[in-house]
Amino acid sequence: MKILAINPGMISTKIGVFIDEELDWHSTINHPFEELCRYPFIMDEFPYRREKLVEELERNGYKLDFDVVVGRGGLVKPIESGVYELNDKVIEDTKHPRLHHACNLGSLLALSLAKDIPGCRAFTVDPGVVDELDDIARITGLPEMPHQTIWHALNQREIAKRYCREHGLKYEEQTLIACHMGSGISFALHHKGRAIECSDALGGHGPFTPSRTGTLPSAQLIKLCYSGKYTEEEMLRKINGHSGLTAHLGTNDCREVEKRIAEGDAHAKLVLDAMIYQIARYLGSLAPVTNGHVDAILLTGAISKSEYVTSGLKERLSYLAPVFVYPGEDELTALAHNAYRAMTGQQEIKEYQ
Repeated sequence: MKILAINPGMISTKIGVFIDEELDWHSTINHPFEELCRYPFIMDEFPYRREKLVEELERNGYKLDFDVVVGRGGLVKPIESGVYELNDKVIEDTKHPRLHHACNLGSLLALSLAKDIPGCRAFTVDPGVVDELDDIARITGLPEMPHQTIWHALNQREIAKRYCREHGLKYEEQTLIACHMGSGISFALHHKGRAIECSDALGGHGPFTPSRTGTLPSAQLIKLCYSGKYTEEEMLRKINGHSGLTAHLGTNDCREVEKRIAEGDAHAKLVLDAMIYQIARYLGSLAPVTNGHVDAILLTGAISKSEYVTSGLKERLSYLAPVFVYPGEDELTALAHNAYRAMTGQQEIKEYQ
């Protein structure tokens, strides 16, 4: 079975070709900033990204002859975890997403390519809007603003299942805290196969990140919104893209920050230590959900490659549970493996409604 997996990011598109569950080839297509600036909105990038994707496949000897094309899911309405066959409804909702992010292009690219291949099917898996919260977790201080979820569901669940396989455990029997750390940071409490509490990583919830504010004091934020200094669009960009390490230090690259620390920059150290402190504080806040019982804490994403960050988190969190590090992300593999299991009858194929 020949599977094409597609994972669009803000400035790149990652693609992988799998034969059954084995990776045959992969590539990261980088999209220059000046090219993306030609498009007013992320969804306008679709024809450009599709063309570059097909060119990259052809340049490396791959024809459009796949059995399945599976794309990273977009920010559609909340749904349960699983594999979904792409249809007109999910595509329509993807074109009018809850928030704008490059992941919204994944389903569009997958279905568009599959339609050009006779007999090919198109799937998406565990989009960032997977919602398995207990009702008690939805309540906030304002009834019109319930707690919502936008998180790295795909990679977190894949890493949690990998941890369980490696340790001879069943995912459905464990209580795990997982944290994905990249340009955005999300966390979730995986309890007996469900993420019963997790963050809204794009909505301004949780620790600050390389480019996002995380949770802010409400009164101060409201005053800033009404100060006359910023439009609504400018404020949205400010909290999601122009904040965090970027606002404090002028870079969203943790490697650059660590280089400055090694050169004696005390302010850079204070800011990065504050981000580590906030991540640990939010992860620790999940423990009361299961009355303090946590089997393991899993750190993943690009920032988990940093020994400085992971050692700082281990120092603050090891009292709660053993901490395991899974550097980078494995979203292409997660997409392809779920698609394979669905095509071979090992996993249910769900319908988006």
